[in-house]
Amino acid sequence: MAARRLSVAFALLCGLAVGVAASFAQDRAIVLATTTSTQESGLLDHLLPIFRDKTGIDVRVIARRADEVLDGARKGEADVVLTHARPQEEKFVADGFAAKRFDVMYNDYVLIGPKSDPAGVKGKDIATALKAIEAKGAPFVTRGDRSGTHAAELALWIVAGIDIAAAKGAWYREAKQGMVAALEAARAANGYVLSDRGSWIAFRDRGDLDVVVEGDKRLLNQYGVMLMSPEKFPNVRKELGQTFVDWLISPEGQAAIAAYKVDGQQLFFPNADKTGG
Repeated sequence: MAARRLSVAFALLCGLAVGVAASFAQDRAIVLATTTSTQESGLLDHLLPIFRDKTGIDVRVIARRADEVLDGARKGEADVVLTHARPQEEKFVADGFAAKRFDVMYNDYVLIGPKSDPAGVKGKDIATALKAIEAKGAPFVTRGDRSGTHAAELALWIVAGIDIAAAKGAWYREAKQGMVAALEAARAANGYVLSDRGSWIAFRDRGDLDVVVEGDKRLLNQYGVMLMSPEKFPNVRKELGQTFVDWLISPEGQAAIAAYKVDGQQLFFPNADKTGG
């Protein structure tokens, strides 16, 4: 009987220990809302284990298009936001959802198209390239999903002096999905598409696609990170979230970003602004 009581007590103790461990693990976790580009590129699979090993903090990821990231964050669904839609991010801060926004890293957008280049845009600047695509009615795939990349594309049509809402026709095709789906649609249509470079490098099944326009300063793709406002959302894990933000913009976090490569190519370039804004 005594042995049985000891056995029961031991089982209860083990159960308590497991419960405490689970509770501790829960307490050492944050939710990061970010865009599909950071997820699909493989960057987070590289960064988050490094951060967890250093701090013991687990980062749970919600990956969506940029507008959904910010819409969800406005409802308190995340502790930290990492995205690439600077005008929207600055409004997010101005509206009080975050106190500061910090530059973290950048890559650039590239115009992808068939190697045969039916619109004759290779080597041109992005505005000239878009004008040629529209003039020739060459197939162009837009993400069409209100993502950061879609917003950048729409801004570039304006730079090119084209009202895409009025000019679009059968040649202008909406993928309505993520970057990989848009690249696949462009490959199938033998058409053009705007992609962030990270997603392009990570995209394997390229078929006849290649980079046709790159290097234009208007193709810069800047990423920023923000801790959600604890004043607006009292449940935000302020200390843990701030630890993640601080690590991303620290020399160690910046080095980890720079170290991530696919086929020997660096996908993101650290440029942390530690003063925020």
